[in-house]
Amino acid sequence: MKHLILFVILLFSSFCRGQDLDAYMAGRKLVDVTSMDTTLRVQLVYASPNNFLGKAVYSGITRAWLHPDAAHKLLAAHRLLKKEHPGWRFLIYDAARPMSVQQKMWAIVRGTDKTNYVSNPANGGGLHNYGLAVDLTIIDEKGEPLPMGTPFDFFGEEAHTTNEEVLLDNGRITRPEFENRRLLRRLMKQAGFRSIPYEWWHFNACTRAEARQNYPVID
Repeated sequence: MKHLILFVILLFSSFCRGQDLDAYMAGRKLVDVTSMDTTLRVQLVYASPNNFLGKAVYSGITRAWLHPDAAHKLLAAHRLLKKEHPGWRFLIYDAARPMSVQQKMWAIVRGTDKTNYVSNPANGGGLHNYGLAVDLTIIDEKGEPLPMGTPFDFFGEEAHTTNEEVLLDNGRITRPEFENRRLLRRLMKQAGFRSIPYEWWHFNACTRAEARQNYPVID
């Protein structure tokens, strides 16, 4: 009987959290980055079915949440962007992600060719699960994303950051796309973020080892 009661409590807690993950994230001391900088723009790709998973997995998340340490770095990078290009802004595609959502995403891609692009929750997940990673691009004065050579979540060589000169020389990305990616990466690195080899849009606020040692996972 005790086990049944405990199961019901856990199930109800999970249900309530799924209904209002924004409140849950706030309770975990994460911050809504747009409350710190209202000029940031947010379009949470995984809150709609228009993503590579083919379904919405962010039910209850409507804002871009980050750990305060990552949020302050993001705001610093955004200030640098606006100083260089006053009419341009960051557009955030993804930020903090609870491990419960990570498990949903892994269940969808498991056994497919997309497993390399979703961190396995059994191995501790990724920096999104600590609120220490952000996916973003730059938009112009009209709110249009700058050309970056590929869309967000394009899983091909053209999205890689380690061979952009070759991509440029081979005509697989254009000079403006090359320069826009370099601009985004320079601003984010100046603010303390790290890029990764396979996704021009993804930035980590620290290493995975540092996250596991110093920060709580968002369960």
